[in-house]
Amino acid sequence: MSSGLEKFICLDSVRKSFGANEVIKGVDLAVRRQEVCVIIGPSGGGKSTLLRCINLIEPINSGTISIDGLMITAPGTDINLIRRRVGMVFQQFNLFQHLTVMQNLTLAPRKLLGLSASAAREKATGLLQRVGLVEKAGAYPKHLSGGQQQRIAIARALMMDPEVMLFDEPTSSLDPELVSEVLDVMRDLASSGMTMLCVTHELGFAREIADRIIFVESGTIAEAGTPDEVFKTPQRERTRHFLKKVLR
Repeated sequence: MSSGLEKFICLDSVRKSFGANEVIKGVDLAVRRQEVCVIIGPSGGGKSTLLRCINLIEPINSGTISIDGLMITAPGTDINLIRRRVGMVFQQFNLFQHLTVMQNLTLAPRKLLGLSASAAREKATGLLQRVGLVEKAGAYPKHLSGGQQQRIAIARALMMDPEVMLFDEPTSSLDPELVSEVLDVMRDLASSGMTMLCVTHELGFAREIADRIIFVESGTIAEAGTPDEVFKTPQRERTRHFLKKVLR
């Protein structure tokens, strides 16, 4: 959890449009190292796009984004280097279906980090133990449940030793009984001090894990604060209306 450390991720007046549709409207956001920020809000409000801008999957139209003092939106930025520092887990698992779990985990570190086959396997085995799936190392994704595949996707992202983890509704594609096993892995990451930004509709989980709740609506940060501040005493009528609907 956050302990008042320095600002690590900074967004300054970030705007993102798709054609004439402006999805992110001048967002300012600062995230401290080891802070866990959970982004909530109505569908279509820009939450996922905001995450994808931080990972440079979506180029911004204006403004700046920096990570640990490095302006990642500057011309000539090595995007692959940034993506090694910023891991991302998507709604869909995006595993390579023709590769085993072990192969899925070791492919990128061997190619991009130059790890030897044995070093990559050793590291992957440790992460599979961490997510509780070491016995699935030789399995193919089609033989795994959705929850298992998502846990493998998290382990694969961790193979690159990221300094930040972004989660884009990581449980939205799962059957309800499989959600908890993924949330447990995310709890472990948060308790270990990983800087995290997570878009989720799991508001009970958000209240438990977050240092800060960020309510995004219509491409802007409408409200932000501690879980108690946002869930118990929201300041904006729009926030109150949203919470009243989703917390029934």
